[in-house]
Amino acid sequence: MIELFSWPTPNGQKVHIALEELGLPYTVRPVDIGTGEQFNPEFLAINPNHRIPAIVDDDGPGGRFALFESGAILIYLAEKAGRLIPNDPAARYVCLQWLMFQMSGVGPMFGQANHFANYAPEKIPYAIDRYRNEAMRLLRVLEKRLAEAKFLAGREYSIADIATYPWVKSAAGTGHIDFDGTPAVKDWLEGVEARPGVERGMAVLADRRRQGPMSDQQREILFGATQHAAR
Repeated sequence: MIELFSWPTPNGQKVHIALEELGLPYTVRPVDIGTGEQFNPEFLAINPNHRIPAIVDDDGPGGRFALFESGAILIYLAEKAGRLIPNDPAARYVCLQWLMFQMSGVGPMFGQANHFANYAPEKIPYAIDRYRNEAMRLLRVLEKRLAEAKFLAGREYSIADIATYPWVKSAAGTGHIDFDGTPAVKDWLEGVEARPGVERGMAVLADRRRQGPMSDQQREILFGATQHAAR
């Protein structure tokens, strides 16, 4: 059995979707990042970087096995189940390159664009424009890829799509990134969203999703993590 330590953010939702798509048995252990549960000693023993998601697999390599970082978890789960990552070496690396594209680009840049546009206590035009422009550039890269291939890794749906979908879905809902002129991305988004495994994965912990504006305490916990961890 896999223990999933998570919260309904795009990074958490990647793993929720993967577990549902792969049909692997798991239990969910919510980690409320709005109240600082990611700094609890029990969670830090699993993930010293105090970020969700993390997993503990009772049937892992050598027995009980803990793993953090969503990209590493996706690769692990796909290889464990033998699905959603190509066996052919060339196709596998294409899949991994688009997974890393999400990890290094889409996630950080879409996240920063959202933060400075919607959550930063001070509206800084330079920061807003910088991250929005980079997010738009990445969106154009996705558009070009999805105009030539049905899925990010090519003909087959994979962990690259699973990793990218929650971030694109979230950005499409916030309105701070312009999706006009990206028909291939929109078609891909609708196609992925219609998958039953994706629907089930997005429903995991959905009742815990934060509603309304962020409090000062939540802002300090989420965006002042270094200071919080040092106390």
